[in-house]
Amino acid sequence: MDKKTAEKLYDTCYMQVYSYVMTLAKDQHTAAEITQETFFKAMTTSRSFRGESECYSWLCAIAKNLFVDEKRRSSKYTDEPEESLADSGTDLEQSITDSETSFRIHMLLHSMEDPYKEVFELRVFGELSFAQIGAIFRKTESWARVTYHRARLKLKERMDNNEVRL
Repeated sequence: MDKKTAEKLYDTCYMQVYSYVMTLAKDQHTAAEITQETFFKAMTTSRSFRGESECYSWLCAIAKNLFVDEKRRSSKYTDEPEESLADSGTDLEQSITDSETSFRIHMLLHSMEDPYKEVFELRVFGELSFAQIGAIFRKTESWARVTYHRARLKLKERMDNNEVRL
């Protein structure tokens, strides 16, 4: 891949790929690292892109594989994830309530089966269109819409059963 093409690809897709990785990693530093690795790999192994899909879908596939590899590597070294600290400027009680509710919702999302979990996260946290989500899974836009709708219903049902209130 020549330098001009690489720069154009980077400028065009960086934020979208970063947003996608952020939905997976939920950590800015990790997302930035994996996104950079994704573009490096794409630019050094451009022969593997066959043009059967959009560049964005291809980059997301690379990013997902790199994320899975990173999770495997890090799981060998750590048993528990790091706890994030709340901002000291916010009301403590409200912070605890929001934190607990958010944690419960993420726990419910984590227990949700694929592809529902990933489609929901890509749509809500990654802010991707249904067409983009369909392209990532190599399915149609309609498939992405239906899967997202079903994921929302499953999450709402689980929230009601677990009495999680927003």
